[in-house]
Parts: sequence; C-alpha cells; structure tokens
Amino acid sequence: MKSPTHAFLWTLPQPVFVFTSTFLIASATATQWVDPKFLFPILLYLPIPLLLLMERLVPRRKDWLLNWRDVGVDSFWVLGTYLIWVPFYDDYYDTPISEAFSALRDASGFPFRLEADTTLGLVAAAIIGILVREFIGYWLHRAQHQSMFLWRIHAMHHHITKMSAARGDRTHPLEFLGLNLGSAIVLAFFGASDAVVGVVVIFSVTTAYVNHANLPLRSGVFGWLFNTAEMHQLHHSCVFEESNTNYGCTAILWDRVFGTFSGKENIERAGNGTGEQLSLLTQLSIPFRSNEVLRKL
Repeated sequence: MKSPTHAFLWTLPQPVFVFTSTFLIASATATQWVDPKFLFPILLYLPIPLLLLMERLVPRRKDWLLNWRDVGVDSFWVLGTYLIWVPFYDDYYDTPISEAFSALRDASGFPFRLEADTTLGLVAAAIIGILVREFIGYWLHRAQHQSMFLWRIHAMHHHITKMSAARGDRTHPLEFLGLNLGSAIVLAFFGASDAVVGVVVIFSVTTAYVNHANLPLRSGVFGWLFNTAEMHQLHHSCVFEESNTNYGCTAILWDRVFGTFSGKENIERAGNGTGEQLSLLTQLSIPFRSNEVLRKL
C-alpha cells in the first residue's frame, strides 16, 4: 500500500515536465535568450529517449516494458511522424479551412486575438487556445468512437497493447487531417500568432508523450483541467466501456463537462478488440478494411 506522500509525489513529474518545456519555449520566444528555432526541435524530440529511459527504471507495469521489436515499430511511427507526415501537413494552418475562419473573424469584427509578447502572456494565450481547440477535438474524438466510418482511421491508435511514451505518435497518416482540424479552425479564428502556435505545439506534444508513458504517474491538480497518463491509460483499456471515456487529448475539461470523464486508476489490459498486437502492415491497412474485419481485429 503506497503512502499518501508517495502518491502525491507522483502527481508532480507530469506538470513539472510539461510546464517547464512550455515556459522554456515561451521565454525563448519572448526574450530571445536562445533562438527558439534551435530550442524547439530539442523540446520536441529529446523527451522521447528520456521518458523511455525512465520507463526502464520505474515502470508502472513490467508487462508493458518494450522488446526490441516494439522499439523498431515505434521508431517507424516516430520517424514517419516527424520526417514525413508533420512536414507534409506543416502548412495546415494556411489551408482553405483556416483561411475561411480567418475571413469569418475579420467579417465579424471579433476583437480578441491570441497574441502576446511576454513569457506569461504566451503561456496564457496558448492555454486558452488549447482549451478552445480541445472543445472541437473532444467531439471529433468522441464521434470516432461512435461511427465505424470515422473509427477506421482512429482504430490503429487503440491497437496498442503496451503503453509507452513514443506510442503517442502511432497515428495513421489519414488521422492527421482530423487532428489538425480543430487547430486550423480555432487558431485561425482567434488569430493566433506564430509564437502562440509554437507554445501550443510544445504543451500538446509533451503532454501526449507523458500520457502514453509507462510510468506510475498520478493525476493530481494538473488533472483538473488537463489530461494525464493515468486518465489516458484508461482510454486505452481493452474494456469497451472504459475506452469510451476520457476523450480529451490535451485537456480533460470537456470530458468533465459532458459526462465522459472517469477517474478509474488502473486497467487490466491495454488494446482493442481481441487485444492482440497487430503487424505493421495490418495497422497501416486498417482504414481500408471492411466493418466486419475491423470488428474481428
């Protein structure tokens, strides 16, 4: 039985990690103590090996420890994300969708813009943008779990049988379009500056890394507004009713508001359907499978 002090201490690593990364990029942008373009990729890539090392030292569950095959598959998804799919979708902010919402903002005379030139201002603007963006993301994610048509591009991410930091990048290329939709709408309508967008990205990505990590983290105060490893692991449960909770990616606020939040602390098994690990080829082909095949995976 863990002591209350032990449980409290494990609520601290996630907010410390996320907010440290967020304040570093915000302060670099505001004060130019270091070139943000130099710092940004460091904050984007360095957390993965650090978290993987921590998973070996203090795993939440030993049966989730990765073997070399797991590491190889995860490397494929990480490299694919940052070398192919992120650059490919890099201009999503300047899409017809974002341009339409920028025009709508201008036509409506909407006076508020997500801009700032101080460290605290950039962090505050980013958090506002994240919470509003997540409102759209919450309903899109929830719809993916309720529609077989939408589920097929999201299902691959749920066929994860072990939780690990790099597995936040196990996202089908087709799903990147949906993931970017909320950002394109909200950040364009609110006129978010490039600096604010950068802070939003670091906050969101670092949260995603930690949420998938195999570490004994607890939710704590951070979990009042934002998603945590404990909450997101429940979303990856192989039990259907448990996986249909905690839809928020970065924020948990809207799950609390709309009744899909669950504070259950542990899951019996991660995965989806049969709970079996799928080959890389099967993962990539999921969006193109029939409904009958999807139900049997």
